[in-house]
Amino acid sequence: MTDHESLTDEQWREKLTPAQYRVLREHGTEPAWTGALLSEKRDGKFLCGACGQELFSSETKYESGSGWPSFYEALSTDAVELVEDRSFGMIRVEVRCANCHSHLGHLFDDGPNPTGQRYCMNSLALDFEPTTEG
Repeated sequence: MTDHESLTDEQWREKLTPAQYRVLREHGTEPAWTGALLSEKRDGKFLCGACGQELFSSETKYESGSGWPSFYEALSTDAVELVEDRSFGMIRVEVRCANCHSHLGHLFDDGPNPTGQRYCMNSLALDFEPTTEG
């Protein structure tokens, strides 16, 4: 696996589509209700779209009504890092991939039980790997 922390900006631009780059590396947000993974219902894992680290399980995905894929829990506490975000005159919690530090979305305290949290993620920041029946 490539050491994603050492990639240059130019290498990230080569690796990602322009839309992915805007979200993952420039902290952008895709428009609500447009993400390819919003309606994903299969069993599997959601991975970082930049480096492939496993981030979320389909078991914790739920329909939040927000227009973005939402999860009530990360796969592990080591999978993501939480950073205070004071952009746009708000105080929010940004969610980044703990491996490559790419922007994934934001964390809110209005999710369902058992955690009460809503990891509101951009589809462009994620890849999906379905569980294979074996």
